[in-house]
Amino acid sequence: MPATIPLALTDLLAARERIRDALLRTVQWQNDPLSEELGVPLRLKLENLQRTGSFKLRGATHKIGRLLAGANPPTGVVAASAGNHAQGVARAAAQCGLRAVVCMPANAPLTKIQSCRRLGADVRLVGETLEAATDEALQLAKAEGLAFLHPYDDWDVIAGQASCGLEMLEDAPDMTVAIVPLGGGGLIAGIALALKLQNPAIRVIGVQTEAVAPWRTYLCDGALEEVLPGAHTIADGIKVKRPGQLTRRVIARYVDEIVTVDDNAIAEAIVTLLERTRTIGEGAGVVGLAALMQKKIALRPDDRAVVVISGGNVDMTLVGRSIDYGLASSGRLMCVAVTISDAPGQLLALLETVADLGMNVRHVEHRRGELHVPVGMTEVILQMETRDFEHQDELRRHFAQQGLRVRNLLVS
Repeated sequence: MPATIPLALTDLLAARERIRDALLRTVQWQNDPLSEELGVPLRLKLENLQRTGSFKLRGATHKIGRLLAGANPPTGVVAASAGNHAQGVARAAAQCGLRAVVCMPANAPLTKIQSCRRLGADVRLVGETLEAATDEALQLAKAEGLAFLHPYDDWDVIAGQASCGLEMLEDAPDMTVAIVPLGGGGLIAGIALALKLQNPAIRVIGVQTEAVAPWRTYLCDGALEEVLPGAHTIADGIKVKRPGQLTRRVIARYVDEIVTVDDNAIAEAIVTLLERTRTIGEGAGVVGLAALMQKKIALRPDDRAVVVISGGNVDMTLVGRSIDYGLASSGRLMCVAVTISDAPGQLLALLETVADLGMNVRHVEHRRGELHVPVGMTEVILQMETRDFEHQDELRRHFAQQGLRVRNLLVS
């Protein structure tokens, strides 16, 4: 017999009312250029513009409110998070004058750590993984009598996240597909309930990062995949190796499809979102857009899609690298090493070829005396802005016609 789900539509509506004043009703923007590129009307639910920069404030606010309304309200709360849940808990606790302790991996993005501290939380940096931070938070809860706030595996949290889905359907009553980032499952569980309990025909699709994809085959065989300990991804917000038990119930019943995207696709989506909306999306926040751009999701011409951009708390030290990564993976940035004669005028001739093709040179570096460069020759490293991969191939053809040896390099 299937496990019960103790949340009805009336529960979700009540939860939304409880937290309404603490949240922003984020914009759901129909983006015409992206719609034209992808061939279907597309709306972006911009939770990256939410207070604290992600949807996590919804669930944290609802959970803390329910705790304080209970028979034995806590004197403080503790949470474990890579950043977004921690910020949601910190803000929600601060609004109630409640003590908040958040345990974060030592490698959590600096912007998220600083934000939690600004919100008044006691931040503890623990280990290198979310699992280590969770273990520490559970120990603190027991030792200091704090209420542990799970980031996703809690019915009150799921009900809070469902407010996002309620808004999505109110703002787009004709929607046929919802595309949602998938980590522990709290967001997609809440959104799936909010949508399916009103319109079962809406397809709900979860998107994971390829590097950490425990849900990959879950809808087929009901089993979670093991994630390698050293798995790395720029989508740190959904780098979850221990998906929830409660969220599994909802996903098994109400999520229609799960797909994955790699970091190249995620970086491209970060750049696309920045260009199209002038807003920043973190890696975990843009995986749904990445999946559409990579044609991982089959859409019909009559579909009406809503993609959740779940967060925008990207570390500023990673922004430039992510943008360059995205530009390179979409053919708009290239780096090559070209071997030319070490004689006057040769470098100028090389740069004239680049200029004639309408490319912009970002960086030039001369390398003499390298063991792999013949005597009397020099290697020139060129980093250039290009239109697309075809533009890059055109440059390689020109160099080949000139008899020049070219090596492709990774953009650094």
